[in-house]
Amino acid sequence: MNTYSFIKTLAAQMLMPLPLCLGLLVVGLLLRNRWRRLGNGCALFALLLLVLFSWAPVADRLLAPFESAYPPLHNWPQGQTVDAVMVLGGGYQPHQPWVLTGQLSDSSANRLLEGLRLWHLNPDARLIVSGSSGDADVVPMAQAYANIAQDMQVPASQLHVLDTPTDTGQEARAAARLLGEGSSLLLVTSASHMPRAIQHFRQAGLTPIAAPTHYLALRDSASSLGYWVPAARHLHKSERAIYEALGLLAARWE
Repeated sequence: MNTYSFIKTLAAQMLMPLPLCLGLLVVGLLLRNRWRRLGNGCALFALLLLVLFSWAPVADRLLAPFESAYPPLHNWPQGQTVDAVMVLGGGYQPHQPWVLTGQLSDSSANRLLEGLRLWHLNPDARLIVSGSSGDADVVPMAQAYANIAQDMQVPASQLHVLDTPTDTGQEARAAARLLGEGSSLLLVTSASHMPRAIQHFRQAGLTPIAAPTHYLALRDSASSLGYWVPAARHLHKSERAIYEALGLLAARWE
């Protein structure tokens, strides 16, 4: 990992809701020794902020704009030349002794499933799967995708494995080298990640067509108790929204 990637990853982790709120809480407790009122206010603000980030009305409002930026793609685009379907990498646990599908995170499994659905609408298209492992001794994520795809009747001749990209920008540039500048492809990734992914692929000279999946926001009904009670799953939605906002900001410099 180069210096830029390390700084980007560290900044993203430290600015997530939980470490941010805990950091403010610690600062507040330290300030109480000399400035009691200021310290109490800082600590109270940290706790209130954590509760709000964990509350569905706030979390959904933060995440929904990212997930609704591009409409779902129900059918194969008509009247357009599409060179491939591309599934972006995500979470992956290759060290675990689980079945291959179990090694994929929820987001990765959703992405691959949607990519396979779209490919089966047009089996003449190429299916591109991407994602590295970060470890030369571990099967790359793209290869895990490919193994599952072949089990789902995708012929090896239609599969293209991009197993070196470690982030979305690298995935976009690898796809551009494979397909050629100006090529059009169906881009499959999590709905919240789609705005950033589209930006990277356009910057790489491609014409991506959004095929979002793995929606997190707006799954709880406002009439249910779970919607109004703070919970870890709502905190995760706030994390995704902040992470993608930071990612869009960083994409301007890449």
